[in-house]
Amino acid sequence: MKKQSAGILPYKFVKKQLHVFIAHPGGPFYRRKDNGFWTIVKGEMDAGEEPLAAAIREFKEETNLEIDGEFIQLTSRRQKSGKLVHVWAIETDFSTDNIQSTTFPMEWPPKSGKMIDVPELDKFEWFDAATAMDKLLPAQVGFVEEVMGMVGGKNRT
Repeated sequence: MKKQSAGILPYKFVKKQLHVFIAHPGGPFYRRKDNGFWTIVKGEMDAGEEPLAAAIREFKEETNLEIDGEFIQLTSRRQKSGKLVHVWAIETDFSTDNIQSTTFPMEWPPKSGKMIDVPELDKFEWFDAATAMDKLLPAQVGFVEEVMGMVGGKNRT
């Protein structure tokens, strides 16, 4: 069975314009990469774990923020790797000022034997929908488009 991931796509309105919350992957490989590399906050599901529970757990682990409210299940999408990604949208608002991601050990430089701690995610931002779609991994753009369709396009009336 292919691996599955679950995540949360928070959204809000700023001056009636839709904004979504996404993150930039941490580590030396992504340091200079921007458009096309940001991601919805998500992570792999544990065996037997319910997708929404995994999404909430991963959001907490990767942002240190508790999130609750009315979650809206979006259409699951399969990535090029074959991984199935489940995402829930939620209308909410929070500051990005003090968000810190979990870290993982990585050998850097490669084959050096030196280990460094790398944040899973190193930047967190609210972007308007159009900018977010430029920033996101192409396979995740459809999640933002689906939210746009649910809330009536780019702007709230």
